Amino acid sequence: MRILLTNDDGIDAGGLQALRQALGSIHELYIAAPEKEQSAMSHAITMHKPLHAHSIAYPDATAWAVNGTPADCAKLGIEALLPSKPQLVLSGINHGSNLGRDVFYSGTVSAAMEGMFLGIPSIALSYNGRDEAGLRWSAEFVCWWLSHESFVAPLPGTLYNVNIPNIKDGLPATMVRVPLGRREYNNDFHRRVDPRGNEYFWLAGKPCDDIAEPNSDVGALAGGMITLTVLDMEVTSERLATADRLDLPPSFS
Repeated sequence: MRILLTNDDGIDAGGLQALRQALGSIHELYIAAPEKEQSAMSHAITMHKPLHAHSIAYPDATAWAVNGTPADCAKLGIEALLPSKPQLVLSGINHGSNLGRDVFYSGTVSAAMEGMFLGIPSIALSYNGRDEAGLRWSAEFVCWWLSHESFVAPLPGTLYNVNIPNIKDGLPATMVRVPLGRREYNNDFHRRVDPRGNEYFWLAGKPCDDIAEPNSDVGALAGGMITLTVLDMEVTSERLATADRLDLPPSFS
């Protein structure tokens, strides 16, 4: 299978490199990833400066480091760098989970979303940790899953958001399909002063997860299961508090 790998942690990140090592000998592998970390960039794209793609030599993949965002990397890889369209886009493996409202901030998810926009089945992959052993296990799981008879690629207009629990808490034995749960953040802006006397702010904060609902991505991951959430590009809400139609008075004509 022709696969494009990308991420938001940068081309040298352990999660992406673990995926390359697990998949490179089996699949036709390409990589277009940011040259440096681009976490929490959401779906930003670069329009006001040139993008540069520098070739990186790997024995098992054709790769480029891009001076852009994760969405840039997916778009550039699919539409300009690869000799033909990939059959699958894998974004990750992210260092840390992407749950609940994270999907609106995550560069990992947004790169997969760009693949979806361009008509390529796409999967965002995240591991709830940063340890090398866990990232390597996660990559081996992904390799096994893609070849398993149960694997079904995302339907057009959808993508998969997959989260893998930290293996330090025990190896997961189950993968479940669940909706997004509730993850909020206790944001904390640190007010500081630079050496020239200029005030600046540094955003910190920790996630506040609602694990009371086990049948959500937040709750199931906390319960030690691999979670798969199907994200849909149709985000129109039917829960409207306003009228379906409002006729303007003649004064506006």
